[in-house]
Amino acid sequence: MLNKRKGGASMSFDYSKLTGKIIELYKTQHNFSIAIGLSERSLSLKLNNKVRWKDTDIKKACELLGIDDEDVGEYFFKQKVQII
Repeated sequence: MLNKRKGGASMSFDYSKLTGKIIELYKTQHNFSIAIGLSERSLSLKLNNKVRWKDTDIKKACELLGIDDEDVGEYFFKQKVQII
């Protein structure tokens, strides 16, 4: 599994803010996938923590969505809270 931490525990990111921004500006993930140049499946896998975001995809997504450099962490690196 991707997103492994030291010791084998998985680390997942919360993409809810990113998903909200996508829907706000592009109405559907399908429309955004076309704009960013990814298949709809690839985008879905990234948003569901199955595949890591490439730096180039993050940069392009930020440009398309108007995300400022100082806000990148809130959209792409916010850790999911795991209830144990």
